[in-house]
Amino acid sequence: MKDEWKDMYKKPQEPDLKHTGPLLFYTELVIDHFTNPRNVGEIENPDGEVVVGDPSCGDQMKVSIKICGNRIVDIKFKSYGCPGAIATSSMMTELAKGKTIKEALELTDDDVVIALGGIPERKKHCSLMGVTGLRGAIEDCFRKGARKRGKTDEKSVS
Repeated sequence: MKDEWKDMYKKPQEPDLKHTGPLLFYTELVIDHFTNPRNVGEIENPDGEVVVGDPSCGDQMKVSIKICGNRIVDIKFKSYGCPGAIATSSMMTELAKGKTIKEALELTDDDVVIALGGIPERKKHCSLMGVTGLRGAIEDCFRKGARKRGKTDEKSVS
């Protein structure tokens, strides 16, 4: 009984011709990542960290990463937002974890949406936050690294 609300977000098998307003249909995977998000929290002493937001809808997200060698060994997020924002942030962490920096930087918004089996068109802007947060956390890591080495120029990562 406690999970009945999830049915509101599932696409009906047959169209409801009585409904006249816009509907949002989420895949089972989107609902799962929204109700059971992965990698939630903050990393103590992260190598990189960023807060990003979407002013158009008020969603906000914090991403922190831990890097060992050239690989993301841990990634966490905290998000305030709609089901799409939380689900895409969760999926982004799953896709990025274990990847090299180069591989992580190659992840796109479309990769996240495809991995979730799609999200409603008017919620696709939510996926931008996850990838933007990932890239921002990686950039922060390199800024911190440059400061530790006493350099001010940033080098691109391979």
